[in-house]
Amino acid sequence: MSNNQYARFRSLLPTSPVLVGTVISSAACSTTVEYPGGPRVVVRGSATVSSAVFVRGGAIEGPAPSLPVVTAEV
Repeated sequence: MSNNQYARFRSLLPTSPVLVGTVISSAACSTTVEYPGGPRVVVRGSATVSSAVFVRGGAIEGPAPSLPVVTAEV
């Protein structure tokens, strides 16, 4: 175990979250993804239009299952 307190603290923090979105448009190496609720972002990678994808850190990680989306406010 490290004696560096900052490194130990950083290990407790989560990495970039994995988000699920729907592909709106796709070009050679960039894709526009729409997240549930409406925000759209341009990410690296390519995928089929209207498919669901996993996105982490601004890049497509792979296909996601097409499941119903449920949002809840707390």
